[in-house]
Amino acid sequence: MSDIGDWFRSIPAITRYWFAATVAVPLVGKLSLISPAYFFLWPEAFLYRFQIWRPITATFYFPVGPGTGFLYLVNLYFLYQYSTRLETGAFDGRPADYLFMLLFNWICIVITGLAMDMQLLMIPLIMSVLYVWAQLNRDMIVSFWFGTRFKACYLPWVILGFNYIIGGSVINELIGNLVGHLYFFLMFRYPMDLGGRNFLSTPQFLYRWLPSRRGGVSGFGVPPASMRRAADQNGGGGRHNWGQGFRLGDQ
Repeated sequence: MSDIGDWFRSIPAITRYWFAATVAVPLVGKLSLISPAYFFLWPEAFLYRFQIWRPITATFYFPVGPGTGFLYLVNLYFLYQYSTRLETGAFDGRPADYLFMLLFNWICIVITGLAMDMQLLMIPLIMSVLYVWAQLNRDMIVSFWFGTRFKACYLPWVILGFNYIIGGSVINELIGNLVGHLYFFLMFRYPMDLGGRNFLSTPQFLYRWLPSRRGGVSGFGVPPASMRRAADQNGGGGRHNWGQGFRLGDQ
């Protein structure tokens, strides 16, 4: 138990709370401490009955059962791996910026969920984070099931196909990829590669709540170190080599 506690405390703070909530809320529903019916995002209940907690619980809840347990565990693994890598990599020392990315993606997913009657939002948010990691490490060669190797930029789409095989649907994964692409485009691609304005900016109250750690990169919109090094090597122009990242399954 002490080893489990040490491992849990070693997870970076934001990922740790997200991971814990994604374990605790399905457990509460599984034990019937609270009826799972209160966890789903039902537009009528949210908009007209003022059950304002539903977008939050729908983000953490997943109905774990004989037919869905493996899919849940796989996505829980993706949450731990890629949220940890983003929080300790591109967003190292900038918890406010990382939390803003999660909030931006979550708001987009909630709006999409209400419009498309998506009742569960766990997988789309996880996939949006995985997509951002994959784009920031797009030229990294990753390994997937059965020794398959490919560039990280293809990983979200490979997982989309994989989840379709084991879960039977691609809507959640597709929405997550699209939201992740929207964030990445507005945050990095449009202002840095295309010379456009920066539409995204972390609110100051998040910096007051979660101040940047000394030694980290301060200010939202500053490219990760891997992107800056690549830009310097390319003379500041051309296509970026966006970092090395990690192999799938590395700790």
